[in-house]
Amino acid sequence: MRVISGKARGLKLRAAEGLNTRPTADRIKENIFNMLAPDLPGCMFLDLFSGTGAIGIEALSRSAKFAVFVDNSPIAVETIKRNLDAAKLMCGARVICMDYKPALEQLAREKLKFDVIFLDPPYYTGFAPECLELIAGGGLLNDTGFVVAELEHGTKHCLNSYRFEIYKSRDYGAASIVFLRQAQEGVMA
Repeated sequence: MRVISGKARGLKLRAAEGLNTRPTADRIKENIFNMLAPDLPGCMFLDLFSGTGAIGIEALSRSAKFAVFVDNSPIAVETIKRNLDAAKLMCGARVICMDYKPALEQLAREKLKFDVIFLDPPYYTGFAPECLELIAGGGLLNDTGFVVAELEHGTKHCLNSYRFEIYKSRDYGAASIVFLRQAQEGVMA
């Protein structure tokens, strides 16, 4: 696992010891960031269910303005901090050790708005639809912002809602990458 491009290109990232994390494969990460490239410079980025922090670190390395990392595991949070230090990107980051629901509620109370939210919940938990509701309900996306969700293959149908529409998706073996934007009011995705 490494940083693919940008300021920290080539840096090998630590994995969280003792956790059953599922880091996004470098091939998938590279494809995601090729699609995100025009939207990254100067963006506010949220890496939810961060694990090692590899996605948010990649965004910062590629000129995101600021990234917030959220994970409920103290071991994962320590790994994220070490990876940010190694990449010399800590000054553009905030790391929160909290479960996703109270973290999203806290970010909403702080009136933070993000351009890109990367959502990578543990597979087979069903957390993604609730996260999307919290994101929309908390007003966490800028008007042109969007969510990128990594889900287990064959489950993107669970994201259909009145609040979001899928506008791009790619399948990679056991994973699906889904790009979502807020739906126009009253329009079912």
